[in-house]
Amino acid sequence: MAAWLILPLTAQADSATSFSEVFSKGTPTLDLRLRQESVSDDNFSKDADALTLRARLGFKTAAWHGVSAVIEAEGVDAINDRYNSTANGNTSFPTVADPTGTEWNQAYLGWDSGKGTALAIGRQRLLLDNHRFFGNVGWRQNEQTFDAISAQHRFGEKTALRYFYIDQANRVFGNGNPNRLLAEFNLDAHLFQLAHPFSFGTLTGYGYLVDNQDLPLTSTQTFGVRWVGARKFAADYSFGYTAEVADQSDYAGGRASNDARYLLLETSLTLPSKHQLKVGFEQLDGDGTYAFQTPFATLHAFNGWADRFLTTPVNGLDDFYLGIAGPVAPLAPLAYTVVWHQFDPSHGGGSYGSEWDAQLSLPFAKRYLALLKYARYQEDGFNRDVNKLWASVEVKF
Repeated sequence: MAAWLILPLTAQADSATSFSEVFSKGTPTLDLRLRQESVSDDNFSKDADALTLRARLGFKTAAWHGVSAVIEAEGVDAINDRYNSTANGNTSFPTVADPTGTEWNQAYLGWDSGKGTALAIGRQRLLLDNHRFFGNVGWRQNEQTFDAISAQHRFGEKTALRYFYIDQANRVFGNGNPNRLLAEFNLDAHLFQLAHPFSFGTLTGYGYLVDNQDLPLTSTQTFGVRWVGARKFAADYSFGYTAEVADQSDYAGGRASNDARYLLLETSLTLPSKHQLKVGFEQLDGDGTYAFQTPFATLHAFNGWADRFLTTPVNGLDDFYLGIAGPVAPLAPLAYTVVWHQFDPSHGGGSYGSEWDAQLSLPFAKRYLALLKYARYQEDGFNRDVNKLWASVEVKF
């Protein structure tokens, strides 16, 4: 399956020759993450300190006549509560959106024909393209999943057609959140993608028709085209490029003013030393009344790790960014990432401010990942300054 889209059936299950082997050849999974998050936000007189533990326990059956099943439970516990989880009532602290609770994270049946057609029905993780429109928000302790039907078909070895029907979005704020709109969204959403790889890169066309039945005025339809490619040259140099445009307008009961455009231009240069330089420009258009929105995205991955732009301001957002990443020689596999952002409105002039992000990551002993991460947003007439620091250790079995 192509790297640009991951469905629940990406890892084909082991085959069972009898029903009894469905479970005996199945695969249990365990994922633990301990994380400290500290937030100093000038909007608050107090700083937040959140020490949380996330555990996921699951099981994937072997495939019998192409049919397999996945079930996964997820629980989050707080070792301290000096933060606003959005559910604990500690509103005098900055928000760290990791509420405590236990829920079913995934529970779905899948079928793979072995001939290019695959289906999945139930609660599942959806990761489309770079997660800009639909993702799992994997940075948060409680993952976003969807009650959905997924279908895909490959025409030959290249062209892929995918369709998703989404009934409910299970949000990162937890199913026990006292605010039901933070817990979940009831949707009537139809997502379409058609992708084909060419010599110059993979071209993907998409249409996302989302009727938010809980917030009908926010319903939109988004149509776009995405192009991603890379070229090697000289000795182990690689030049990567991404271009994407989209148009968003009202759908179902959405406001007539829901009308905006999206643009992404990004290039990267990977050196023989495995260091990568990146420059990009992302625009979420706005007109002072409405701005391009992506409420089901993995939002933390975009427009700065300080999360100041989870909702696009009505005057839109221009994000110009520069980044560098690579191994910390001679301490590999220790790796670093540094990114700088300049944020401006796309309408009306002025500036929102700038941000520095930095990260160190260390995978070790095959199953472990240690992470140290920092974000500093400096305002320029928009919102207030904020500093965030994270330290985490994760293990997967």
